[in-house]
Amino acid sequence: MSFDHWDEIRTAYQVARMGTVSGAADVLGVHHATVIRHIDALEGRLGAKLFQRHARGYTPTEAGQDLLSVGSRADDQFTQLAGRIKGRGNEVTGDLIVTSINGLSGLLVPAMGEFQERHPDLRVQLVTDTRLFRMEYGEAHVAIRAGKPGDSPDNIVQPFCTSSIGLYATQAYVDAHGLPDDTNLDSHRFIGSTIENSRAPFLRWLTEQVPAECIVFRANELETFRHAVRANMGIGFISRAEVREEDALVEVLPPMEELSTKLWLVTHMDLHRTAKVQTFLRFLKEKVQDWPVEPA
Repeated sequence: MSFDHWDEIRTAYQVARMGTVSGAADVLGVHHATVIRHIDALEGRLGAKLFQRHARGYTPTEAGQDLLSVGSRADDQFTQLAGRIKGRGNEVTGDLIVTSINGLSGLLVPAMGEFQERHPDLRVQLVTDTRLFRMEYGEAHVAIRAGKPGDSPDNIVQPFCTSSIGLYATQAYVDAHGLPDDTNLDSHRFIGSTIENSRAPFLRWLTEQVPAECIVFRANELETFRHAVRANMGIGFISRAEVREEDALVEVLPPMEELSTKLWLVTHMDLHRTAKVQTFLRFLKEKVQDWPVEPA
């Protein structure tokens, strides 16, 4: 493949993004027959199917998903290049995909809403997942990662903040069962995780300190822990950043510094200097000063 085939690659990228030939044709300003011709030619050159055709449109295959990721990065870079050439290199437009740990959603969503108000031509996405998104394939523009941020030499990693976590219960639970301490943990009910051998320090603490039979409810996300605690199902870990006054929760053990988690801002070197990424990073570093965390 070479730059000579860029039109075909761009066409396939738009089909993957829009999901239909007609949608891609509208975006590109070409006839739908041209779109089909480009797709057929590109699949022939690659020797692989990029899409599954069906009545509702085109669904990317695994190869098509890879093309969508690479095409997204290329589209970002060409947009920034065109902006610089036309003197509009500082405009914040297009798609901005952010991935983060779930526990920050309550803070991130309002912040991203404010950011979009400032930049109405921007389309924003927030994806929360435990897996590490592949920045090199354009799966995200900015990642907020906990613990170890990964070791890819092509990623730019910056310290963001330290998030602390505490053990909480409802007042009703405390009234009924009292407060736990180091000597009576086995007489209390706890909320635990479905994830085995988790790297999270607080989940390791729970495994080491609390008998398995005392964990009466398990979930795979910290957000669900908070719902379970509020439902009076037992004692559970909740990020202090997610505790609200209206929750009326009691922190049942003193804060444990060793359970704090460092958070990092991760970007890929190819997109790190783009206007939207730089502007969003500056915005986040300002907002974190007012969050219930310890800024870097």
